[in-house]
Amino acid sequence: MPRLKQVPRSAASPEVLKFYDRLFGDRDPVAEPGTATGTPGNWWSVFALVPYIFEHATNHFGMFGMFAQESISKMDGKIRELAIMRAGFTQGSQFVFSQHCKAARRFGVTEQQINDIRHWEISDAFDAKERAVLAWADALILQGGRASDELFEELHRHLSDEDILELTYHTMGYNLHAVCCKALRLEFDDVEERVREVPVPGEGETADWAGAAWQKKTED
Repeated sequence: MPRLKQVPRSAASPEVLKFYDRLFGDRDPVAEPGTATGTPGNWWSVFALVPYIFEHATNHFGMFGMFAQESISKMDGKIRELAIMRAGFTQGSQFVFSQHCKAARRFGVTEQQINDIRHWEISDAFDAKERAVLAWADALILQGGRASDELFEELHRHLSDEDILELTYHTMGYNLHAVCCKALRLEFDDVEERVREVPVPGEGETADWAGAAWQKKTED
């Protein structure tokens, strides 16, 4: 379950209700969760807690034509979705990655590219422009924006100044969603922490992590 309370249909603002209607029909998303893409839909019902944040986020989606009559974005959707998928993957957000695999297909990203986004550095599925975009996404997400001059120059060889700004903004926007979803346990990111100590055999026993046999050998 999400870590924050959700907004039922009866308490939703008019701005939020427009999206509830499109995503859930006349259902209450809290009492009867589930969307057409198979998600629980609780990103919407949790972000609805603060309507102006909800509106800011949905306006961002609208730049791509989501829930809008047309996209105002001028950049190649394939390039944008490659970067967003990579952001979702490197941040470990199952929700962002999974949803944008679906979006990526609509813009011509191939099944091979979706599979190879995990190890794009050694894949032949991407051309020079796409590799520069993925390297830029890694510099943003994994290196906190410490992009080298050499990387920027290669990216700039393929993209305009306007495209680079838009690519950077969208990549970091979905980095925000990936982090929020993990922290708040939303959608497919409602998972337990998997990194933990694994107990030794024999509950309650104390064991040397190096092993008694190794200890005895060093003493001999």
